[in-house]
Amino acid sequence: MKKITLIFIILITVQSYAQQSITLEDCYQLVNTNYPLAKQSKLLDNQNKLDTEVISSANLPQVSLSAYATYQSDVLEFPIAMSGVDPINKDQYRATVSVNQLIYNGGATDSALNLKSTQLKAKKKQVEVSLYQLKQEINQLYFSILLLQESKLLLEAKQKQLNTKLKEVESGIRNGVLLPASDSVLEAELLKISQNFKEVESNKATLIETLSRLITLPLTLDTQFKNPLVETQLQANLNRPELELFQLKKEEIEDSENLLSKHNTPKLLGFATGGYGSPGLNMLDNSFQTFYTIGVKLNWNVFDWNANKKQRESLAINKDIVDNESEIFKLNTNIELNKQQQEINKIEDFITSDAKIVTLRQTVLKAADSQLKNGVITSSAYITELTNLYEDENTLVKHKIQLELAKANYNVTKGQ
Repeated sequence: MKKITLIFIILITVQSYAQQSITLEDCYQLVNTNYPLAKQSKLLDNQNKLDTEVISSANLPQVSLSAYATYQSDVLEFPIAMSGVDPINKDQYRATVSVNQLIYNGGATDSALNLKSTQLKAKKKQVEVSLYQLKQEINQLYFSILLLQESKLLLEAKQKQLNTKLKEVESGIRNGVLLPASDSVLEAELLKISQNFKEVESNKATLIETLSRLITLPLTLDTQFKNPLVETQLQANLNRPELELFQLKKEEIEDSENLLSKHNTPKLLGFATGGYGSPGLNMLDNSFQTFYTIGVKLNWNVFDWNANKKQRESLAINKDIVDNESEIFKLNTNIELNKQQQEINKIEDFITSDAKIVTLRQTVLKAADSQLKNGVITSSAYITELTNLYEDENTLVKHKIQLELAKANYNVTKGQ
């Protein structure tokens, strides 16, 4: 019973895998989660956590340990001998532990944390931008596969029609209505179709393998690629992640300016030092003794030759550069959108005329079919008309796929 159940599960798994289907939107989502670059977001979070802890440690007590032993060539001497006061030893020893606690630094630590947070957002947005740019490549691969998928269906239809016609011609030859060699032309055309099938399958396998590696999902020739109905909103506002990245870069510059402004503010620290040595704080006592000092100190860089001011001016120029890059990006993107819109309009016109051409070709083929049955034309003439219809149907399908590709690229360029 267990063996039968296992076989049943395997059959169900194989069947579901064989019937695997995928959409364009699935590919977009998969590349965002599975592409190796997507792992960087988590790495950036881990790195930022460590950097933040380092910055925040400035608010914690800073403990240092020092020890030294020295021998001096000369020491302080008293001109008159004093009772109870020994000469200062030339060898001296001291070990100290110092603790410094930041009390006030003008908000520099908070500014550094804000800058680090903005830098993290900018780096993660850059990852998002890089992943977003892969959509164009996915579009090209996906719709190329769709085109081959549709081409295969047309080949199958042509093959079926030729097989039916071959039976009719063979019957006509047996009845003496058609010439004996009439079937050879059809058989040769069927062999060409077999070659076309192999070429389509080979090209499709290559494209599927490339797409599979890109989205990190196993795909096969049996995978069904669903034909999307892409909707576009022409002349809508841009919604590209690059624009958010430009804004984050500006915020990063502003946070850097704020941090620079804190560098010259006064810094107040409390400190305490405890030690053991010879001599201690009393230089007149050569014995080993413990000692300590406590207090506060103020550091204030009151003049830096305008270095800080010039650094902030440089950052302001960087902000202008980012604004300029943003304007250039918008300009180039709108130019590209205009080109793509013109391409969409052109393909739509082609599709309209393609449909009329196919209708006319079908009428001509229908007449050729009747003429072949009556022996008026040869099989070669019939195949010529059949091939003309196939090529025009293929052109129509190609333009339909190209239209969907153009719309998908338009949406990616616009950020829809």
